[in-house]
Amino acid sequence: MFDGYDSCSEDTSSSSSSDESEEEVAPLPSSLPIIKNNGQVYTYPDGKSGMATCEMCGMVGVRDAFYSKTKRFCSVSCSRSYSSNSKKASILARLQGKPPTKKAKVLQKQPLVAKLAAYAQYQATLQNQAKTKAAVPVEGFSWGNYINSNSFTAAPVTCFKHAPMGTCWGDIAEGVRVEVPNTDCSLPTKVFWIAGIVKLAGYNALLRYEGFENDSSLDFWCNVCGSDIHPVGWCATSGKPLVPPRTIQHKYTNWKAFLVKRLTGAKTLPPDFSQKVSESMQYPFKTSMRVEVVDKTHLCRTRVAVVESVIGGRLRLVYEESEDKSDDFWCHMYSPLIHHIGWSRSIGHRFKRSDITKKQDGHFDAPPHLFMKVKEVDAAGEWFKEGMKLEAIDPLNLSAICVATIRKVLADGYLMIGIDGSEAADGSDWFCYHATSPSIFPVGFCEINMIELTPPRGYAKLPFKWFDYLRETDSIAAPVKLFNKEVPNHGFHVGMKLEAVDLMEPRLVCVATVTRIIHRLLRIHFDGWEDEYDQWVDCESPDLYPVGWCQLTGYQLQPPAPQSSRDSQSSSSKQKKKAKSQQYKGHKKMTSLQLKEELLDGEEYSFLQGASDQESNGSASYYIKQEP
Repeated sequence: MFDGYDSCSEDTSSSSSSDESEEEVAPLPSSLPIIKNNGQVYTYPDGKSGMATCEMCGMVGVRDAFYSKTKRFCSVSCSRSYSSNSKKASILARLQGKPPTKKAKVLQKQPLVAKLAAYAQYQATLQNQAKTKAAVPVEGFSWGNYINSNSFTAAPVTCFKHAPMGTCWGDIAEGVRVEVPNTDCSLPTKVFWIAGIVKLAGYNALLRYEGFENDSSLDFWCNVCGSDIHPVGWCATSGKPLVPPRTIQHKYTNWKAFLVKRLTGAKTLPPDFSQKVSESMQYPFKTSMRVEVVDKTHLCRTRVAVVESVIGGRLRLVYEESEDKSDDFWCHMYSPLIHHIGWSRSIGHRFKRSDITKKQDGHFDAPPHLFMKVKEVDAAGEWFKEGMKLEAIDPLNLSAICVATIRKVLADGYLMIGIDGSEAADGSDWFCYHATSPSIFPVGFCEINMIELTPPRGYAKLPFKWFDYLRETDSIAAPVKLFNKEVPNHGFHVGMKLEAVDLMEPRLVCVATVTRIIHRLLRIHFDGWEDEYDQWVDCESPDLYPVGWCQLTGYQLQPPAPQSSRDSQSSSSKQKKKAKSQQYKGHKKMTSLQLKEELLDGEEYSFLQGASDQESNGSASYYIKQEP
């Protein structure tokens, strides 16, 4: 990469002679993520070579980044301004009867002085602002400070296949080198320097400038997918200056030798990394598209809604009949809650017809291929039947897994599920789950995995035992073999940080932690809130995101609740009557009934060993054996 460096001029002058020839620069091989000791020619400032001074504005920078073959000017505008002023000087000399010189002097030297003065004033203003801000506590949240101060770890980007770069993150890890803006510099223009990744937290990386060794005083956090991070070699190909930080600029006498030693064999970002980031943030759903989505006032049916906005793949849907557009619903474009127009009719699902008989101008149906596909199932043989019992995550209380019943079998593998003991008389709170949904489980799932099962409301015979309940209700359990037993190699571990949707208010994305892992099922805790607001979420849920997702997409992140808010919320929740609501803002969080965890008698049940909370990956037999 540095071959040919020694051929660069060692002269410390501004190199303003007109007969100077421009160095040939070999392009960086686009297919090499490894920095090699050949190819691209760099000129790094070492105090003795490779520097130039603009003859128009006086800016000092890397010579190879200057404009024109003579390298006399830092930009096209400076070159043109100099040329214009030179002509004016020549004409004025002739009018005054003076012989023209070979190099006419620039008439106005004020631009350099004015720029330096303005820059000095700008720096002073920034320092004053910094002092003012430091005295006033800033109301905000920084993932970097939060992780550093608590030694947290974050779930890697590869855990989130639906998120930008989730499937093409590659080998980005600690030690990867990048080119980033140099903030420790007094030059008036934006310059860059090389930094290495010290720690990764989702999209965010803790960076350290090359040359600081073990000194972490200027370490800083930056979003790897941001516009200011580039692979090594970008500055040379883009004509941007590489300048060492002011703090260490005198640490080495030969920056070239230092960088050759440090960078040879190191990894950097792929040359097309920014392009991949851009492509992964293109979303097929557009505003004004019409979809079918669950009716948040009656879970058993769907309604037509229109895409009002798209942020990071999350859709703000406005129900079609909402004139003021206030009746809305948030979900991800891969959510199982949205479908193409006509889906409800095709499977026999209840649907609320709109009072609007004609499409509004500009609205159009979203193409069916945009929606998440479900696995095909074979319902011809043994299949789910109405009245069968199972366990299911309560759609109105995501912190609870409850005793449930199949109320209706629809087409294409869809089932209408009701939560025992709390169903509305008209079935308006039945919820649609697909047979392959990771939110439904066979009888005994909670028992074998030591999860608290919420019994039917009002059921007095505690502790709850499935065999007794099945006998009392004259019911049968849904066969274990019909449930989805696939456990992907998801990569989550207990304690990992992430950003998660609060499904009680699905417009909110919050700071969260993985607190339990049962195969593919994750227990998500919202930092700063009581455990009663935790949610059971599938490892492949589109409502989970890497740390830094909100910053990358421009979505607002909800920080951990402060102590005052927690105390107020706790007091308020204790006073409220804990009853289910028909309003489905997403999944309504509620306090589940507190039951003592006890295993069922070994003489009545024989079961297979389940997974511990520490297990994060791999399939296992975690269902209870059904006895004849």
